[in-house]
Amino acid sequence: MSSKKDLPTVEIPEILIDKTTGKRYNRGRFLGKGGFAKCFEITDMDTKAIWAGKIVPKALLVKPHQKDKMAQEISLHRSLDHANVVSFQSFFDDKHFVYIVLELCKRRSLMELYKRRKAITEPETRYYMKQILTGVCYLHDKKIIHRDIKLGNLFLNNEMEVKIGDFGLATKVDFDGERKKTLCGTPNYIAPEVLGKKGHSFEVDIWSLGCVMYTLLVGVPPFETSSLKETYSRIKKNEYRIPSHLSTPAKTLIKRMLCNDPVARPSVNETLQSEFFTTGYIPPKLPTTCLTMAPRFAPEMLQGSDRKPLGDISGTGNAQQLTAAQKKDAVGSEICNNESPDFHMGDLYDQLTKLVDSNPSYIKPMNMDEAEDPAANPVLWISKWVDYTDKYGLGYQLCDNSNGVLFNDSTRILLYANGDQIEYIDKDTTETYHTIRSYPESLVKKVTLLKYFRNYMSEHLLKAGAAMAPKEGDQFSRLPYLRTWFRTRSAIVLHLSNGTLQINFFSDHTKIILCPLMGAVTFIDGERRFRTYRLSLIEKYGCCRELAHRLRYARTMLEKLRASRSSTARVKDTV
Repeated sequence: MSSKKDLPTVEIPEILIDKTTGKRYNRGRFLGKGGFAKCFEITDMDTKAIWAGKIVPKALLVKPHQKDKMAQEISLHRSLDHANVVSFQSFFDDKHFVYIVLELCKRRSLMELYKRRKAITEPETRYYMKQILTGVCYLHDKKIIHRDIKLGNLFLNNEMEVKIGDFGLATKVDFDGERKKTLCGTPNYIAPEVLGKKGHSFEVDIWSLGCVMYTLLVGVPPFETSSLKETYSRIKKNEYRIPSHLSTPAKTLIKRMLCNDPVARPSVNETLQSEFFTTGYIPPKLPTTCLTMAPRFAPEMLQGSDRKPLGDISGTGNAQQLTAAQKKDAVGSEICNNESPDFHMGDLYDQLTKLVDSNPSYIKPMNMDEAEDPAANPVLWISKWVDYTDKYGLGYQLCDNSNGVLFNDSTRILLYANGDQIEYIDKDTTETYHTIRSYPESLVKKVTLLKYFRNYMSEHLLKAGAAMAPKEGDQFSRLPYLRTWFRTRSAIVLHLSNGTLQINFFSDHTKIILCPLMGAVTFIDGERRFRTYRLSLIEKYGCCRELAHRLRYARTMLEKLRASRSSTARVKDTV
């Protein structure tokens, strides 16, 4: 039997032509790959509309059941039209490939959100789950069982709206009471009746939704273990634990959805009518900063939750404080750890050490495409900076157009991308919130300097990346701040409060951005082109000498940061 490795490699064309309609698409940025397909941004050469192109080699569809599976996926997906389902545009083929043209979801999936944030707040969970449930309700009304609902198949568009995708395992119920017998799904989300092979129906989607909800709230799937056999055993025995910090409505709903008896599980509509949704606050919109940092909600928005709020943003100009203790109480230990740079610094150091020391053969430039993973692209990073520490401090701009200053007295101030919201961070990292129109007398000088830094960078410095326009829901934003930095003869090293390590090299204007949460490095070359690689895949497939040199340098800089373990404004330059 031939494997994928045995198949001849055929290059995907740069121009994709639908011979039936005459439409032509330009193949653009690589988005990622799955079991059979590779995905790219594709642009309609006439309308300039940008889509996601799912491209499947026909060499992988030689057996009848593989062709039937592909045909069923296309048939089911093209019949769907709903705000919370990935839009199906068209499909076509040529001699070597099948091309499926889909809605482009630029904010990736809930899997990337989970990897960056682990547990999220209950209002966020309600926001995402309500949209997912609305989409699943539509599918069930059309007699379709998705059968593979998981974080990686729940996509986010630019407006942070959820879109259900990947209908490769979906099936249609032909008559009332029909029970499907196929063993399919993803281990952490698979329902016990699927494992029991006694037949299953719509209830398997409810089970998977319960696993999704649990994972979002707790930060780990309910039945996950290091062994597939043990995971399946726990699913069959219904062995999982609900942490005490979740609200009572959340605990109750999870127990109902993860009931071993499929008949006892609630329907989609019954789930939406549960106390978790009817009594808890659901944000109308969420900001893109939620992809990397926990948001802030007013106290009245969190009624029914056992957690304390993350602070209030109001238009009154009154300061709202958020101490480290409040942050921990608000979102649980998982998120508190995720927002502690020291928590991830050691992990990132270990990843780099394993790569650069234990595997000297990782310099293999011909294999870099295999290590690329655009899903791990950084959400926020520093696009501009100016050093004025001889008097005041270091100013910087994030890629979303927000601005910040790390002052010489170890305090920090941020101006959000909406141009109005101000965050002040004291020496003990207590956060207070104001507006550009109303702030305490004690901050007058620092706000004035913030405006000066912002204006200087806007007028004099080039931006190394595209800006993101402010969106509805930005009132809930929280940004990572510059925790510490230092300069060497070769580079400036910038360490953000969410653990991101950025190094800008002076000689050739290249940059690397290391994300410990995603286990990834982004390399920005002198032409400001991005490519993001998984460190684990670099270890397997290799990388070019230029990136290898910068990863070694990053490991040395991490040694310096770990040795200092300081939250002061600058680390003394000893390099």
